Amino acid sequence: MKSDEIILGIETSCDETAAAIVKNGTELLSNVVASQIESHKRFGGVVPEIASRHHVEQITIVIEEAMDQAGVTFEDLSAIAVTEGPGLVGALLVGVNSAKALALAHDIPLIAVHHIAGHIYANRLMTPMEFPLLSLVVSGGHTELIYMKEHGSYEVIGETRDDAAGEAYDKVARTLKLPYPGGPHIDKMAQEGSSSIELPRAWLEPDSLDFSFSGLKSAVINTLHNAKQRGEEINPNDLAASFQESVIDVLVEKTYRAAEAYEVKQVVVAGGVAANKGLRARLTERFDGTGIQLAIPPLWLCTDNAAMIAAAGSIEYNKGKRATMKLNGNPGLDLEAF
Repeated sequence: MKSDEIILGIETSCDETAAAIVKNGTELLSNVVASQIESHKRFGGVVPEIASRHHVEQITIVIEEAMDQAGVTFEDLSAIAVTEGPGLVGALLVGVNSAKALALAHDIPLIAVHHIAGHIYANRLMTPMEFPLLSLVVSGGHTELIYMKEHGSYEVIGETRDDAAGEAYDKVARTLKLPYPGGPHIDKMAQEGSSSIELPRAWLEPDSLDFSFSGLKSAVINTLHNAKQRGEEINPNDLAASFQESVIDVLVEKTYRAAEAYEVKQVVVAGGVAANKGLRARLTERFDGTGIQLAIPPLWLCTDNAAMIAAAGSIEYNKGKRATMKLNGNPGLDLEAF
């Protein structure tokens, strides 16, 4: 019987091919990520067919490298955890089928993981999780507030009604003719600009914990268009700062309201937009002295990686959940029903 739980995590939901080894759910032994940003940059966004092709080329290499770095063999593994969804179906299938083949060939338990659960559990690699907790998930495709009363329990108490925060960042970045991915460029410009341009904040109904960023995105586009018609120049740094201020105001305030209403002990931040310096600073400031612990993962754990999939897989493994060879990629996988 193995004395330690060793899990191989595999992540291929979008444009990162990743594999990692995690010990006992919290100790990271290796984390390998092959990025495709350069391949997609000229298209201004991820091209699904290109992403799938890159995953096929890279998957075996990153798995072997992760296992070599960790110094483990397939005989040492307790389980293989893989992202089932959500994501791009072609990309998901590469990871799922690779995990199934390895699990079958080596007679290792197979664990299906929800991608968003993975982002949440990235925090567990750095900080013990205290329940009940609230997770603010902010990424290219998701903006959600998730209440967790215990490990593996997810209740979505707030979500976006249109664009996700990361999606709004990317669309505004394209309007400003910034390279892909646009979010980090806007964040950098915002640090150098002033939030002097009036832009809307969508608070929705008084008690709503939902989000809406479509109107803000349209307001930025209209502001640029109107200025151009008048022959005026708008400082792009100021526009970036004003846009970011509008997004962060709503994210931070709704997260704080939810944390108080649900009387949580901890707030954890998850997803690619969690790498945003402005958001990290404002959340830290807002929760300082409140008695609610704030956990934000380091930058390398915010973007897609397989360490988070292995960490979340450890929870499912210890709950006794096992996937079969019927496991398939599920691009619309529901977190609450997972």
